[in-house]
Amino acid sequence: MRRNHEIDYRIFGEEMQCVEIELDPQETVMAESGSFMFMDNGIEMETIFGDGSSNQGSGIFGKLMGAGKRLLTGESLFMTAFTNMGYNKARVTFAGPYAGKIMPLDLMQLGGKVICQKDSYLCAAKGVSVGIEFQRKLGTGLFGGEGFIMQKLEGDGLAFVHAGGHVLKKELAAGETLKIDTGCIVAFTAGINYDIQMVRGVKNAIFGGEGLFFAVLSGPGTVWLQSLPVSRLASKILSYGSPGGRREEGSILGGLGNILDGDGF
Repeated sequence: MRRNHEIDYRIFGEEMQCVEIELDPQETVMAESGSFMFMDNGIEMETIFGDGSSNQGSGIFGKLMGAGKRLLTGESLFMTAFTNMGYNKARVTFAGPYAGKIMPLDLMQLGGKVICQKDSYLCAAKGVSVGIEFQRKLGTGLFGGEGFIMQKLEGDGLAFVHAGGHVLKKELAAGETLKIDTGCIVAFTAGINYDIQMVRGVKNAIFGGEGLFFAVLSGPGTVWLQSLPVSRLASKILSYGSPGGRREEGSILGGLGNILDGDGF
């Protein structure tokens, strides 16, 4: 039996997706601020501190602690609860903040815990705890792309996260390892070991344009990857908008290509 609210859903669209949550009477879905799109009559919304789960404790202190954890991951102090106060089923719809995919995660089937990148959480059934996961290793925290803190989703209900571009799901066996660009990680299950590894070779590090470090994920567990991290998209847009910056690749030779083809002046 699930302790969290049991909700139904449908996902619409291809690259600009939205998710429709169907609520029975008195069911609630918790959503990130700014993700709301539209809802049926009979659903009422309430802005609250924290995630509304029992993990944040009771009373003012517990709520402040829950809200404080969200600040550490760069989120707002508040979340919005959408509750069906009517007598029939009602629907509320949420949309991702940029082009990409919405991923449904059934925490009951994923061991009750999933770790995901900051800013990826979209919405979840009431009762799902949205907390923080500290990276214990100094190197992982300093060079892992996501810093020392990632988001942690716990419970036995449905949660929805948003990723940029296309999403790939990888199942890693015990001892199996995957080297990944740090920005391409969306989420992984609790059994995955997360570490970083420096790129080998001076030429690769200086001229490769892929950064100095890989994220190294080792099984057993499940990993979700995104093809277009929002940081990469934003960087490309900024490079096109800067004076003389039509094509700024990751390596130091990127600007030389602009000069040679006449676009660097």
